[in-house]
Amino acid sequence: MVKKTRGNASVSCTQGFMVLRIVVWGLLATTAYVQAQSYPTRPIRFVVPFPPGGSTDTYARIIGGKLGEALGQPVVFDNRAGAAGSVGAEIAAKAPSDGYTIVLGQDSNLVVGQAVRKQKNFDTLRDFAPIALVVKTPQVIVVNDSSPFRSLKDLVSAAKAKPGTLNYASAGVAGSSHVLGTFFNIAAGIDTVHVPYKGGGPGMLDLRAGRVNYMITSMVSSLNFARDGRARLLAVTGTKRSHLFPDVPTLSEAGFPGFETTIWHGVLAPAKVPRSVVTRVNQEVVKVIAMPDVQKLLQFEGGTPSPSTPEEFQAFLREEVSRWEKMVKQTGITVD
Repeated sequence: MVKKTRGNASVSCTQGFMVLRIVVWGLLATTAYVQAQSYPTRPIRFVVPFPPGGSTDTYARIIGGKLGEALGQPVVFDNRAGAAGSVGAEIAAKAPSDGYTIVLGQDSNLVVGQAVRKQKNFDTLRDFAPIALVVKTPQVIVVNDSSPFRSLKDLVSAAKAKPGTLNYASAGVAGSSHVLGTFFNIAAGIDTVHVPYKGGGPGMLDLRAGRVNYMITSMVSSLNFARDGRARLLAVTGTKRSHLFPDVPTLSEAGFPGFETTIWHGVLAPAKVPRSVVTRVNQEVVKVIAMPDVQKLLQFEGGTPSPSTPEEFQAFLREEVSRWEKMVKQTGITVD
């Protein structure tokens, strides 16, 4: 009788634990659902790791305004420029993982900058929760309207004639435009001086003023100047010509194959943010990108809308990290 009683007690205890686990799982699922439905309950900070006027700021404001409307809370833009976008990225990476800080990251600060730095203040694959890829845009090699260079061939010829005299602007040390500029110098056999800025906007202003000879930058940063004739595009870095400037050749067409690169932008949050938040923000960002007026705005800025799932964005990040690490090794660029 004792053994039978103990056996029944054991079965009863096991069943009790199973019921308890089911109840706990149900409570957790209900809590996650309630959190997903109630989020957000206050304004969201959208960190923009570059100053106003550049591609990152432009895309952030196109997406952020609509995102705030969709989520029912204001999206507050926080421009934190410096170190080719790494300052803003670090701020976002170290923010609380509560869903109230997101960042518009890009290749320059999340991938290229990390590949060149010996000391890293954050790890892209470890410290961020990818939410959604947004847009891809080619880079350009651009001069101002008074430049004597009418083509990339003209620029290369002048650089070879007087090594070390021409200079070029980029959006910052260790950014993709810096690496691409060095890569181009090696391929073309030229020696030009790199002049870094805190973003594409400030660099373009100095290009217009004649303080630098040419610039490697995003399509967005140079777009308004190129449209009204104040700047001249010599080449684009994409796999095909831009729909906005069909007469401008790709770098491959201009005689330098192997330079098919694009600037990309995506929304991320600090690591360990609740999965319900990632899912909710992803759904809304994808809806925003699909809006006809947003599509037109992104395309008007020279970009190709590229929405994704969080998993697709994560896989894309891994591929980009590997690809740019190999490119950086070839250039020898390092930053302490």
